[in-house]
Formats: sequence, structure tokens, C-alpha cells
Amino acid sequence: MQNVIERILNLLAYLLTAERPVTADEIRNTVAGYAQDSDEAWRRMFERDKDLLRSLGIPLELRPTDAWEVEHGYVVPADAYSLPDPGLTDEERAALWLAAQVVRIGGRPSGPDALFKLGGAPLGASIEPLGADLGASSHELGEAFAAVSDRRELRFGYRGSDRKMLPYGLVHRRGHWYVVGPDKGSPDIKVYRLDRAADVTAGPTAGAFDRPKGFRASDAIPGAPWEAGPDDLTATVAFDAPLAWWARRQLTGRAQVTEAPDGSLVAEIPVANPEAFIGWVLGFDDGAEIIAPPELREGLLARVTAR
Repeated sequence: MQNVIERILNLLAYLLTAERPVTADEIRNTVAGYAQDSDEAWRRMFERDKDLLRSLGIPLELRPTDAWEVEHGYVVPADAYSLPDPGLTDEERAALWLAAQVVRIGGRPSGPDALFKLGGAPLGASIEPLGADLGASSHELGEAFAAVSDRRELRFGYRGSDRKMLPYGLVHRRGHWYVVGPDKGSPDIKVYRLDRAADVTAGPTAGAFDRPKGFRASDAIPGAPWEAGPDDLTATVAFDAPLAWWARRQLTGRAQVTEAPDGSLVAEIPVANPEAFIGWVLGFDDGAEIIAPPELREGLLARVTAR
């Protein structure tokens, strides 16, 4: 995802400073991040980036490059995009970015589009929310907290199935609340993301179970988002050599990694949350391919075609 952000910012900076319509070929040969080997890979990436800019409210237009209108190029009209420069320092922009990420309205973080118009995000900023999203799941969180505190069963719907679990603890991680404990009648510890649960209800009987001595709910939260969930899949993913270092940094100790002589990687990755895993793989653009299983490949294709 960091590569996508950097490429989008490079593209926007180029369009704003060019002061004339620039062709797709000029963008491909000038903007960092577009060094694709095939024309088809470049075209898909560029189309996605144009859609992303427009979804952020940036008016990307196609205009002729000369009076004869033989060739056309892309431009961001200054009068439709620019705001008067507020003169923010780097420190002020960093503080504004942090405030926008922490403050929620209606349970959702502020979008980055306004900050782009105020001079862009500070270098190294992440688009991952920093605050705990209490507003969107206040009822669910209250029921789960009561169940944990009073040692009551917790009942809820999760991905089309009815669940009954013994909630040993609650953990906040990466902007989300997770409830941790075994399903009723099972010894295996499970982790469920609370905002994905429906009709969360604490059972009527207090003291319905005993929490194991020394149990730490935080220890049950996996190191990666795709490792927290009810599914039990193993994904085989191939990473191109230029992005292998980035993949290796994000993989946890549960992944089995094989490095090829050309520097590329093939990783066997446990996946408990397919949606989070597919979102992570998409951040590599064309530099990662899901080889197996078929359901994850199909899920990735569905996400790409739906854009």
C-alpha cells in the first residue's frame, strides 16, 4: 500500500507542476513507480490510479496537447483543484494528519482528500486509522465487555453462522476490537473481529466459565491481520524479486518462505481472514500472484474487477 501512495503522490505532483496536458507515454516514462515491463500491466495500473485520483475528488481531465487536437494529455485544472496556500509547516501538516486519523465522525476516519489539497500527507504517513472505532460498534463492544467481565457466554452471528463462545478477553489492535476465546464445546482459542459480528448478545448466566489461569488475550492476536479469523486456509503466493524484501518484512514467523536464485519468493502463508489477506496482496499491484488455493485467487480477481 505504501508503494501505491507514493506512486499516486508522484503522479499528482507531476500533473500539478507540468502546467500543460501530459500524455500517457510521458507519465509512464517520467513518474516513478510506472516501470512496468508490459503495456497491459502499465495500462491496468494507470487506469486504477486515475480512478483513485478521481475518487479522492481530484479533477483529472483529458485535453488536447495542441491546437489541432491530434494528441490528448492529462491535466489537473488549477482553478478546480487548488486552494489558497495556508502556509502550513511540515510539523503542522503532520499534526493535522494525526488529528484527522484519530478523530472519527460517525465511526469512520476522515478521508485523505482534504489533506492532499492542503499540501499532502507528511512523508511516511500511513493511511491506517490510529484511533479506536467505538462509535460504529458501541452496542457490540458493551455486550462483549459485559460478557468478558461477568464470564458470560457471548452469542453472535459471524459470516453467516451463529456462534456461541466463551469470551476470555478483548483486545484492541490496528483500529479494531477483537474478542478472544474458544467456541463453546471446543478447546481451540478463536479470534473474532467485533465490528464484523452481528446481533452480539451476552448470555444470561454470570460465571458460566472459568478463564484459564495466566491467560493473556493479547497473546492470541496474530502478528498479521489475515491471521485473525475463523477460516483455516494456506495460501501460496509468489512475490517478484523487486518486492521480495517488502514481503519478507511483513510476513510473520508462521509463513514458510522459499527464495529463488533470481531473488523472488514463494511463501506458504496461513490465512484465517481471506478478506484482509486479499487486501494485503493487492498492495503489491502486479508484483504478487496468489497461486493457491482457487478460492483466494477468485476472491482477488473479484476485488480487482469490482474496482
